[in-house]
Amino acid sequence: MTETSCGFAALLGAPNAGKSTLLNCLVGSKVSIVTHKVQTTRARISAICMVGQTQIVFVDTPGIFQANRRLEKAMVEAAWSGARDADLAVLLVDAERGVDDDTRTIVEGLAAQDRDAILVLNKIDRVKKARLLTLAGELGETGRFSETFMLSALTGDGVDDLKARIAELMPSGPWLYPPDQLADIPQRMLAAEITREKLFLRLHQELPYASTIETESWQSQKDGSLRIEQVVYVRRDSQKPIVLGKGGRTIKAIGAEARKEMEHAFDCRVHLFLFVKVREGWVDDPERYREMGLDFPR
Repeated sequence: MTETSCGFAALLGAPNAGKSTLLNCLVGSKVSIVTHKVQTTRARISAICMVGQTQIVFVDTPGIFQANRRLEKAMVEAAWSGARDADLAVLLVDAERGVDDDTRTIVEGLAAQDRDAILVLNKIDRVKKARLLTLAGELGETGRFSETFMLSALTGDGVDDLKARIAELMPSGPWLYPPDQLADIPQRMLAAEITREKLFLRLHQELPYASTIETESWQSQKDGSLRIEQVVYVRRDSQKPIVLGKGGRTIKAIGAEARKEMEHAFDCRVHLFLFVKVREGWVDDPERYREMGLDFPR
């Protein structure tokens, strides 16, 4: 019998470094939301990837940055928790942006944990080779990186080499998930993440980050379809008409886009109903953090 391997690899990086894009590319399917807005990944999302007889459980963590607000602190703690629990840490750096304060903070955090990591320079399709080599040298001098990969998560260039190397570094052991499972995230949460992505993509200029989606009802119908009810929570009355749009057009468009993606994700027909409510203090409510898979910072 062929020996199997299985382990956890945490993807770390500053906001908008491309972690979710890389995760979806590694797995070969969309399991994490991707927008051009920073800090869109809030909770840790695990995606499963098979490489031969090795099962890699990738943990897509929220971006690590200097957090001030309670929600931000919860997101950053979720990221570091993912790194502590993983067999391997992978630091993704936006090569176009270079080594910023957030990246330096992550390197310092790895040093505090006495943790080595694989360094990945992303967006090589936008950066000259000399710049990449300079970045690799600068970060290599920290002594925290066992090896360096250069790739483009968007085009997929170099991703297979990284995946193969991560598989080689996974410890021997039985698989934790069925080989055809793509993600370890409750379907209700995945549905909420899908709608949150569509909300961000449509309202990135008008709506601040202080909005959240909760799946309040999930019913399997006799014909095999799903009836899903979700609530979009905003913090102020003035934000509600922004989400609704004139004559409800915006929320209808968001719902149509989310429903289409849910039908693909859940492989069945979906009846999606969206409601918009104001909940002023939701960012200070422990229950809301549990819904998002985050620990409530005291």
